[in-house]
Amino acid sequence: MPLTMNKEVFITCAVTGSGSTQDRSPHVPRSPEEIANSAIDAAKAGAAVVHCHVREPDTGVPSRRLELYREVTDRIRDAEVDVVLNLTAGMGGDIVFGGVEAPLPTVAGTDMVGATERVAHVAECLPEICTLDCGTMNFAEADYVMTNTPGMLRAMGQMMTDLGVKPEIEAFDTGHLWFAKQLVAEGILKPDALVQLCMGVPWGAPDDLNTFMAMVNNVPDDWTFSAFALGRHQMPYVAASVLAGGNVRVGLEDNLMLGKGQLATNAQLVEKAHGIIENLGARVIGPDEVRAKLGLTKMAPKG
Repeated sequence: MPLTMNKEVFITCAVTGSGSTQDRSPHVPRSPEEIANSAIDAAKAGAAVVHCHVREPDTGVPSRRLELYREVTDRIRDAEVDVVLNLTAGMGGDIVFGGVEAPLPTVAGTDMVGATERVAHVAECLPEICTLDCGTMNFAEADYVMTNTPGMLRAMGQMMTDLGVKPEIEAFDTGHLWFAKQLVAEGILKPDALVQLCMGVPWGAPDDLNTFMAMVNNVPDDWTFSAFALGRHQMPYVAASVLAGGNVRVGLEDNLMLGKGQLATNAQLVEKAHGIIENLGARVIGPDEVRAKLGLTKMAPKG
């Protein structure tokens, strides 16, 4: 297969995520102010898109509270730097079973709510992009399942489309791409879909290059894709995605380290990715070019 390198690349910074990383690095932002400031610094470093979760300010545990999302988005929008806002919609689909012999009732950590509640913050804040995790998946934890049924995804995808917010399909395996194509075929998602290839997340698609290219080859030609891998593979996948024709995602959601023994900030990760992209001979594009490329609508929040 001939090399089809992307010559105009946008960087997404995944600012904080929902993993239990808040006590592993002082740079993982917790409060809305910290999350917004880290996103703004990432934008100044060259990220055209910032992907944001929220956390409880005191403990750093992941949260779905509307007021936290609203404060983060207001602070980012009020900043002197322009950036495309991408909010997660992956929360609210968590099931933790009681164990192999007594799976029911579910136990602490379960947070399973309806489609409308899962996208309530999207309707409230109206970001340009929000994520749609396009399938159910086992993660590394023994009895935890990230739950996204076909019915739930159809409902959430239609809500996002009706709001004028572009879904970013999070594909953790090839079957997720298969269902995303079905959502497009049914008219729930628009044909010019945006997809994030999530590599090396246990137990989804492993981050070897054969699997990565299988994922890439399952992305329709008229879609836009980006990709990332976890930990020490984050920066190699910056190069891999650009060489395969895609865009890139870096950030503390996926990787805490700049180098061996050196904890990173989001801005430092973006700067490093920026250098890799330019050294490959590609150009890093900004938020206005991303909006034109993806057909995004910059909207004002409700209220």
